[in-house]
Amino acid sequence: MVEIEAAAFRRLVTHLQTHTDVQNLDLMLLANFCRNCLAKWYVTGAAEQGVEMDYEQAREIIYGMPYSEWKDKYQLEAIPEQLATLDSKQKAKDSH
Repeated sequence: MVEIEAAAFRRLVTHLQTHTDVQNLDLMLLANFCRNCLAKWYVTGAAEQGVEMDYEQAREIIYGMPYSEWKDKYQLEAIPEQLATLDSKQKAKDSH
């Protein structure tokens, strides 16, 4: 089972690395997670297995390159509507 889960995860990561047009903000608005969330989960998973890894190392695995490079190449400026939607989602989450 673990091998199947790992294969699916690798496929998800490859898919996100290939689809650089999909912004992290788009993922947050639609699915409530983004590449950075995956990197945080990766760090947590590593720690649970006794493997030392920092957030930047995990982001490089998820992004397929250093985050700063991905950000320079692919990250677009958020538009006001996106930021407003994210803010609304955060407020709704905080009220629960």
